[in-house]
Amino acid sequence: MRRAIACLTIALFSAAMIFTPAVQAYSFVSTVPQSGGCPQPNSWNLSVSSPLDRQWSTSLPSLISPVILTVANAGTSAQLDEIEQAISDSFSVWAGVSGTTFNAITFPGLEAPLARVTNPNSCTNDAESNVDGSNTICFNQSSAAFTPGVLAFTRTFTANAPGASVGTSGPAIFAGQILDADTLFCNTGEVIFATPAALATSPGAYDLESLLTHELGHWMGLDHSAVIRAMMFPFAPPPGQFLGSRPTAQAPDGPLSDDDRTGIRVLYPDPNDTVNIGAIRGQILPANPFALAALPAPSMGSSVTGMIGAQVVAVDADTGAIIAGAFSSGSCNASSPPTQFDGSYDLERLPVGRNYNLYAEPLVGIALPADFVVPGDLCSQDVTPSCTAPAANTNFNVRTLPAAP
Repeated sequence: MRRAIACLTIALFSAAMIFTPAVQAYSFVSTVPQSGGCPQPNSWNLSVSSPLDRQWSTSLPSLISPVILTVANAGTSAQLDEIEQAISDSFSVWAGVSGTTFNAITFPGLEAPLARVTNPNSCTNDAESNVDGSNTICFNQSSAAFTPGVLAFTRTFTANAPGASVGTSGPAIFAGQILDADTLFCNTGEVIFATPAALATSPGAYDLESLLTHELGHWMGLDHSAVIRAMMFPFAPPPGQFLGSRPTAQAPDGPLSDDDRTGIRVLYPDPNDTVNIGAIRGQILPANPFALAALPAPSMGSSVTGMIGAQVVAVDADTGAIIAGAFSSGSCNASSPPTQFDGSYDLERLPVGRNYNLYAEPLVGIALPADFVVPGDLCSQDVTPSCTAPAANTNFNVRTLPAAP
């Protein structure tokens, strides 16, 4: 049958400043089915019959100064082992979150050794002509996407119809299923990466493990986060620094923030989890209706009736810990699509037995609406009825009102 796929490229940028903690949020990337209907979150098909194929290209940039610094000597098998260990540890960070099915027990292949390939161009190229269904990490592949400031980027290809496939991926079971994910690291020589063991003596290098852990979040279907200290924040920590703690056997998910953990739980929920099962849902509506973005043309099938792109966060009222967040966007009724941009938000997989305060704010900080895919991925012009996503609304102020007596 005809292949039906959608391609998404998300880049990680460098930033020359030291960030301080701020509010946190997570969001997902979605695919509108080819047959129409409501957008579906992008995710892997976690089944025994569909193990995650993982490989990396051992081809490294051959420049006078190494692009990847290691404790082991360059060009040796020990160097490849050191880089591979950093890759494996980055996968373990996400697989170490409790309350998900993204782990080696329910998702085969996460404990299997990473496959090695030697072709430097093993990742999908800019022409998208070699989508092979293999999920690859490349360090020596050139790309026009390496514009100034881009350290790494991930391309994912998803099915917009059941039965779609690419290369060796096999037919998709559902729309939104990820079929191919590739991560490319900048090989221009303008930036240097270092393994955790080499970072302490390489103050000018970026932490390879932090960057790859971020990129693997995109592999799983997560969009960027507006959180400065979240792993999915669109800007990397400065050279010589890394986010969170280093993963350990006791706390493999140590580098992640609570919202990172909440995001992966929502995409891959554990049906046996009895702790993270709470939810808070609602809408962000303007006090002044004239603050709304311009309404799309009625022929597009959707309208704007709420605040789009506000960051909504749930904070533990007793500890002050930020547990999860989302962006206000829209809702979709399966019987009457497309998406209606009514300012809806949905915070799921929250720990129960806690008291929460809820906050909303515009995206006017370091991370701006252009750094995120939503709400643009909630619409499609290729289906009927089609819709046009409005721009995120940043023209509003937040006031905290006293609690009702």
